[in-house]
Amino acid sequence: MDDDNKISYFFLGVGLGVAVGLLFAPKSGSETRELIASKAGEGKDFLRRSGEQLRDSASDVLEKSKDVVARQRDQISNAIEAGKQAYRDALSQGGAGSAPEGV
Repeated sequence: MDDDNKISYFFLGVGLGVAVGLLFAPKSGSETRELIASKAGEGKDFLRRSGEQLRDSASDVLEKSKDVVARQRDQISNAIEAGKQAYRDALSQGGAGSAPEGV
């Protein structure tokens, strides 16, 4: 079950719980309003914590991506430099400036 469904079911459960609680609670109006306010505060805290966790995990993924890109860039740069060096070595071993026969 993905996170979007979990959050949706959580809020559905909270809403149903509040509705049933209001119908069967032997509390006065002010007590009921306080209960609703406290439950709304709990929901707000839950959302804040979930958002912080999402932000932290997104930040971690971004940092890992930057590291992978930097490693790939270094590997490509090293491969290019190795290719240039191999070309220079081949030229120096074969005689610099000499054209192939028949040209």
